[in-house]
Amino acid sequence: MRRHPGFLILLGAALVPPVPLSVHAAETPAAVTRRVTGTVKDSAGHPVAEAHLRLEGPGGRVVARTQSDPNGHFAFVGVPPGVYTVVASKSELQVTTAEAVVAEGGDTGVVLTMESAAPEDILVVAKRLERARNDVYTTTGASTYSFSEQNVEQLPRGENTPLNDVILQAPGVAQDSFGQLHVRGDHANLQYRLDGIPLPEGVNGFAQVLTPRFANHFSLITGALPAEYGLRTAGVIDIRTKNGFTDSVADLDLYGGQRGTFSPTLELGGSQGKFSYYGTSSYYRSNRFIEPPTPGPTPDGGDTQQGRTFMDLSYLLDPDTRLTFLTGESVVDFGLPASRGVANAFKLQGVNDTAPFPSIDVRDRQREENYYNVLALQGTKSKLDYQLAGFSRYSKLTFSPEDNLDSIFNGVTSDVVRSSFANGGQVDAAYHLTDQHTIRAGGYFQGNAASIKNRASVFPADAMGSQTSTVPFRVVDNTRVTELEYGTYVQHEWRPVKKLTLNYGLRLEQVKSFTTTAQLSPRAAVTYQLFPVTLVHAGYSRYFTPPPPELISTTSIAKFAHTTNAVSSNANTTISPDRSHYFDVGVTQGVLSHLNLGLDGYYKTSRHILDEGQFGQALVISPFNYKKGQVFGVEGTATWTLEQFAGYLNFGYSKALGKEVASAQFNFAPDELAFISRHFIHLDHDQTYTASGGVAYTYRGYQLSATTVAGSGLRRGFVNSEHLPYYIQTDLGLEKGIPIPHLGDVRLRAAIVNVADNTYLIRDGTGIGVQSAQFGPRRGFFFGVTIPLPLGKVPKPSTS
Repeated sequence: MRRHPGFLILLGAALVPPVPLSVHAAETPAAVTRRVTGTVKDSAGHPVAEAHLRLEGPGGRVVARTQSDPNGHFAFVGVPPGVYTVVASKSELQVTTAEAVVAEGGDTGVVLTMESAAPEDILVVAKRLERARNDVYTTTGASTYSFSEQNVEQLPRGENTPLNDVILQAPGVAQDSFGQLHVRGDHANLQYRLDGIPLPEGVNGFAQVLTPRFANHFSLITGALPAEYGLRTAGVIDIRTKNGFTDSVADLDLYGGQRGTFSPTLELGGSQGKFSYYGTSSYYRSNRFIEPPTPGPTPDGGDTQQGRTFMDLSYLLDPDTRLTFLTGESVVDFGLPASRGVANAFKLQGVNDTAPFPSIDVRDRQREENYYNVLALQGTKSKLDYQLAGFSRYSKLTFSPEDNLDSIFNGVTSDVVRSSFANGGQVDAAYHLTDQHTIRAGGYFQGNAASIKNRASVFPADAMGSQTSTVPFRVVDNTRVTELEYGTYVQHEWRPVKKLTLNYGLRLEQVKSFTTTAQLSPRAAVTYQLFPVTLVHAGYSRYFTPPPPELISTTSIAKFAHTTNAVSSNANTTISPDRSHYFDVGVTQGVLSHLNLGLDGYYKTSRHILDEGQFGQALVISPFNYKKGQVFGVEGTATWTLEQFAGYLNFGYSKALGKEVASAQFNFAPDELAFISRHFIHLDHDQTYTASGGVAYTYRGYQLSATTVAGSGLRRGFVNSEHLPYYIQTDLGLEKGIPIPHLGDVRLRAAIVNVADNTYLIRDGTGIGVQSAQFGPRRGFFFGVTIPLPLGKVPKPSTS
């Protein structure tokens, strides 16, 4: 794995010698009865418990150690007469000292007042800038489902839960193979934002680039989005990252279990004056990653090794301005699980001349690399809040087949390399004219250089497609494309009365790639506080969604003529952007003080609706168009909290339909093209019913949790005319914090994935753009421990 500067910084921090925090009292002669007593308080006068105190004599020699009780009291006993210094320290508070003069008779009392490790004004400025950044953006009229850091920790696997599994707990989200997510009937079309800045798309494949561990809070925003959101609009994953001002942490997390799973993670965060830092670095290995085509718990050839790093560095230039640098990497290497019992369709010289080659012995691998950087300047001036950002992302996907073995089963072995280097910038601003009027405007630019390399080994074939030689030859089919994206918007948020909010605006977007296209998109939404516990919203958005250039299949049909990879159709119409009208209406209702209910309905009609499929051995999706599309559905949500108990339940109904294939027709069989030209069909990712739910209960320091996802099954069969059986998966978790003196709470966790060990299919290998079967996870037992480290935990005196 390529070393990344963020990883090296974290590794260097991990090697810093720990500050000793032992608090054993020094022994002194029993005849000495004098004491030094006192109280430790914070700046607000509240007692500080578990503060570490040491009594130093002349020259800094430590005479005794102790710790404050829950009332902030402490005592050193058996202290000889003399002049001493009492030193108090505790995480997130400044080291504080006081002089103690011990005389011949009586006790000596002192009071220590501990200030915040970061001066109060720095914390106030940091939090004010957080609020100002949030005010730059709005979600008026959209449907927002939020996850706090605590929500993630309450999941059975806690922060070790993959991001896609966390998002599955939101309403209207259906799971697919390879970690894909479908929100409200869209295939992908998801936008990821870090602190309001969109992360450029890359050749993601299906590995998770981001993790929930570095998120302080994140939301899934869907529905009729305001004008500031463009291009990828099925759902916006809006992540607010942790930072050292508000997230002082030094933890080592060890997690592992069945299937050879092991994952250590280092997490560090803190601040010094106007500078804050936060970072996390992790390694992951397992014998199961990609959902296998076999139902067993451990697939053949499905191992993986992964590394991820993220870092947030921030500096307060002045009380109104902050400079932030975000950087991260994800490197994932994995094997593609082999199928069992696949018939040999072609002969490969020297391999299956006399006996069939077993498909279970094929070992193909894939590697996905992603590196991203963001530099943002954010500030607030009187009525103006703004953020300017530049961003960059490089991603690369490499599919490496084994010795032309795929040709035995498919007639082609493809060595695929796809890469993307995207750079751009964004500016967003909000001007608060009055309490009733806010004007928001901004612009976006991105350049993306994509490279698609395909070196295919094929057999020669006659006019009927029959193999004429057992010796394969190579066909090189490479493409390069540069895509330029431009976007600008303006919108007005108006509150004519206290209970009513209107938000309307325009967004102009243009894309230059294989073709040049543009669209002016109106957006409008309204929210109304019908009653104190009832909020109604409605919205309309015009959307413009171009296909990702790095994923477009550019197969040169003529190059594969008279080979075993010849296509059945010569049609290959240029792919077009998806242009749609989106309508959304919903209501949220509070019931008593513990229960909140929500209901939301949506309808989308599209011209050239985009869909995606896997049309080769590599785990790479390629987009195509249907000429017409319709998506509609209803979602229901319920959340409740009651003392130590919290829970949620979500339900979704959705239909996603398309008619007449309008691009990349060579990927389809003639009978499929003929049927789809006359009928609306279900899109392959359409799942009619989706449900999720979870509970968490705290009892005597133990946290018990459970989550469930269920669905009616994705599509299967000829032109997606059928669906797979219903499925349900329930996970359980248990966590307990064990207080360790002078270290803090060591958190122990146990998790069971798929506790009922239900065997279910996510895909069965049939349907449009589906290559093989994939089974959901089998029952697995996993364990974790989070150890607080002394690195940076003892605050230093502030120099501000």
